[in-house]
Amino acid sequence: MPLARSLSVTSLSALEEWDEEFDLEDAVLFEIAWEVANKGKSHQGSSMGFDLVLYEIVGGIYTVIQTKARLTAEEWGENYFLVGPYVESNVRTQVELIEPPTPILRRTIDKMNSRGCKIYFGRWLIEGSPYVILIDVGFTAWSLDTWKSELWDISGIGVPWFDREANDAVLFGFLTAWLLGEYAAQSEEPHIVAHFHEWLAGLGLVLCRQRQLPVATIFTTHATLLGRYLCAGNVDFYNKLSEFNVDKEAGDRQIYHRYCIERAAAHCAHVFSTVSKITAIEAEHLLKRKPDIITPNGLNVKKFSAMHEFQNLHAQSKNRIQEFVRGHFYGHLDFNLDKCLFLFIAGRYEFSNKGADLFLESLARLNYLLRVSHSDLTVIAFFIMPARTNNFNVETLKGQAVRKQLWDTAQTVKERFGKKLYESLLVGQLPDVSKMLDKEDFTIMKRAIFATQRQCQPPICTHNMLEDASDPILNCVRRIGLFNSSSDRVKIIFHPEFLSSTSPLLPMDYEDFVRGCHLGVFPSYYEPWGYTPAECTVMGIPSISTNLSGFGCFMEEHIADPSAYGIYILDRRFRGVDESCNQLTSFLFQFCKQSRRQRIIQRNRTERLSDLLDWRYLGRYYISARHMALAKAFPDIYQYELNEPTSTSGFRYPRPASVPPSPALSRHSSPHHSEAEDNDEDECYDEDLEAEKDRVNIRQPFVVPFKNKSSLFVTNGDGEGDATEKN
Repeated sequence: MPLARSLSVTSLSALEEWDEEFDLEDAVLFEIAWEVANKGKSHQGSSMGFDLVLYEIVGGIYTVIQTKARLTAEEWGENYFLVGPYVESNVRTQVELIEPPTPILRRTIDKMNSRGCKIYFGRWLIEGSPYVILIDVGFTAWSLDTWKSELWDISGIGVPWFDREANDAVLFGFLTAWLLGEYAAQSEEPHIVAHFHEWLAGLGLVLCRQRQLPVATIFTTHATLLGRYLCAGNVDFYNKLSEFNVDKEAGDRQIYHRYCIERAAAHCAHVFSTVSKITAIEAEHLLKRKPDIITPNGLNVKKFSAMHEFQNLHAQSKNRIQEFVRGHFYGHLDFNLDKCLFLFIAGRYEFSNKGADLFLESLARLNYLLRVSHSDLTVIAFFIMPARTNNFNVETLKGQAVRKQLWDTAQTVKERFGKKLYESLLVGQLPDVSKMLDKEDFTIMKRAIFATQRQCQPPICTHNMLEDASDPILNCVRRIGLFNSSSDRVKIIFHPEFLSSTSPLLPMDYEDFVRGCHLGVFPSYYEPWGYTPAECTVMGIPSISTNLSGFGCFMEEHIADPSAYGIYILDRRFRGVDESCNQLTSFLFQFCKQSRRQRIIQRNRTERLSDLLDWRYLGRYYISARHMALAKAFPDIYQYELNEPTSTSGFRYPRPASVPPSPALSRHSSPHHSEAEDNDEDECYDEDLEAEKDRVNIRQPFVVPFKNKSSLFVTNGDGEGDATEKN
């Protein structure tokens, strides 16, 4: 069957519908990643200081695999298997162990277990409930030296004994190749697709090609290993991409063996993919192969039955954040919480790569602009970046205790007041307000007020940092002088821990916290994709990203005027640091000048973009990659023709109708600001009409063919799907 598709697909419009379905009845898909049913690192520590790099890799890829599983399971049905490491603590809570469903798979696993392996089979308890094959790499550690010697003989890659993660990669790679080889041997005419994610799983791909297994292979790098290390060293990365001596750079950082595994996997794969255009450029220079296709990361977008329900969720979560702020700033709560904006940055603690340095400098400039313009607005910027701490800050905990004490006091006085009011009304008399509160009530309230007195400023950090004197964020705060004083219009709260609903300090999950904020700020220098701004978008929260992030480039490509939809793209590629900082400050200041109604309108627009990030759209990239791999590995059955794309500009959202068409006014990200909120009704804006225009201008979500031919997945206008019988 013909397969006509470009090898450099980068946009939705370049992915046309297939003329005929690929027959996947005889094909099997194995998706291999260290992050399958495993959100944690392979070890609690590392002897070479790789914790930071490994930790952030795990989080993003775990999200990709977990959220994409439902769509892939719908496409492949019972022929889809995820392969990952066996981690007992994760299996107990995430996996239901069952017997393999097919005789071929049962024979494969039994044969491997009889030869000294430990392979488990089950269902991963996530959306889609995909099958998982979990390999206990520790059970076969006795083979490590033998396999490392074989790896040296076939590829010249030597793995040092002290790199525990690389040792795990060797064990996992050889066991994965063994599994695929056994499965192929058990099948009469196997058409196997094996999709490998990142270097930790990449060795299995290299071995599949070296052993000439009948497997169509795909390798996806979510970010190059060397690129992460180079950017962590504060080099001028993007301007010098073509100048790096990659072998020397990898050797200087003691990751040459890892780099070789990653590069070998990229070159051995039938199809090489990465997650964004910016990472494709990076991979072409560092891994020396141009990706065949770009596979952007998506999310499972949840649509609500009630219109604008996400606005109600925003209000509820915002109230919970306000309660925390009341306690944190007790004794210095001299600003109006109703005129307070919550900004946040979140992610791994890479001070420069994540753009925390740029954000802090912009906050200092924003503080100056708000003060000289005599604004009554207060901005509170949250930094949610895990760092090394030993416990909560006592002063921070005290603030929440004081807040609760004041609440209890107010409730006590209210009950006493209410009882007297009730008694007065019962006897048919209007209450004497002057007698409703007695001396005891005033005494209780005065004691509560005295308890709120505070001699020190509200703390910047909510925890006691282990390395306070050398912490980058705290040192930058000391330099710019934002100490949460009364005269500052910008306040800073550094929360160096993951958010959790069980926290005694800020009891909120990350998703609820994001919903309660007004703006996410992610001015990253190195961000291969960027799940944090994507999560903001699907929850209807405006965000700032950069043209050095995959998400920013994707949105810039597909939206005619991103800022009108609450997606602000900061230029960090063609501007100096000071220019980028000025641009970021301008974005923040313009956002602060919006009225409440304008922010509501903008959130409506932002939320409507969520369909662009749904796997129902972005899953088609992975489908194309698998079809391409099948065509390359089995050309007699699956064929394709190489065509140059006619356009890579992609589908582009139009500018909202309510934004003035004049170029002079196009900088506004909402309708033109009115002097008073009461006059906002005069603005030309019809939410229902504008939403309908967007629905017309965007394609309906992609429908994958079910393995069960009796049903077809049909989507409605909101992106929700339901199964209907096929006529």
